[in-house]
Amino acid sequence: MAELDGAPAGPEQLRRLALSNYGHFTTMTVADGRVRGLSLHLERLVRDCRTVFDAALDPDRVRHHLRHALRERTGPVTARVTIFDPDLDIGHLTTPARPAVLVTLRPAGADGPPLLVRAEPYRRDVPAVKHAGLFGPLLRRRAAQAAGYHDAIFTTDDGTVLEGATWNAGFVDGERVLWPDGECLPGVTAEILRRAYPGPIARAPVRLPDLPRMAAAFATNAVYGVRPIAGIDDVRWPADHPVLAALRAAYRNHPAEPI
Repeated sequence: MAELDGAPAGPEQLRRLALSNYGHFTTMTVADGRVRGLSLHLERLVRDCRTVFDAALDPDRVRHHLRHALRERTGPVTARVTIFDPDLDIGHLTTPARPAVLVTLRPAGADGPPLLVRAEPYRRDVPAVKHAGLFGPLLRRRAAQAAGYHDAIFTTDDGTVLEGATWNAGFVDGERVLWPDGECLPGVTAEILRRAYPGPIARAPVRLPDLPRMAAAFATNAVYGVRPIAGIDDVRWPADHPVLAALRAAYRNHPAEPI
């Protein structure tokens, strides 16, 4: 299902987005009309709209279109809100933009197995923006899967860990949760955990040679919350570390906001 500004979205309306891939988005899990971190998702859309289009975005407009798209839905769903300009002319990008709100829905994702990932030197374009340009990350995900892994995790050329293809990464350093310090997307789920997890949290550079001393690792995004990372390259970790269970509990218990 796809709605553009509250009306069914047809192929012609989506042509500009498909051909230019210029826009930004956020993805959230909706259950009973509520979303964990909804205000953070809306803040991201407003912030990124200013960066990508130099235009203001009314968060209440986004909420209205979300409610409309969800009006006949029951049960958990994954909602993606994409902001793009259907009249975009890639030859004249300083023309004042009129961003539209595209809402697409799909069944909520199920928890997958612990991730086995391969480290890949790569930095996304404009890492702080959740933009629609996914070619680079998906190309590296494809290469990792072809080599027998579930996904890729990105590093700088000197081996500093950044983020996954569509997720943030975290580590357990003893009893402390350690978030890698580097240029990566400020994830909503990661921010919820920074606020909700009751244990010690730190942010510091994590390099590939540091991984063997970590007790556990995990991935976060809005589709599955907290997912264990079973290994990066040749380093392996248990999926049942108690800190991971505490992180999952903190995320589950964080109050969801009504749309």
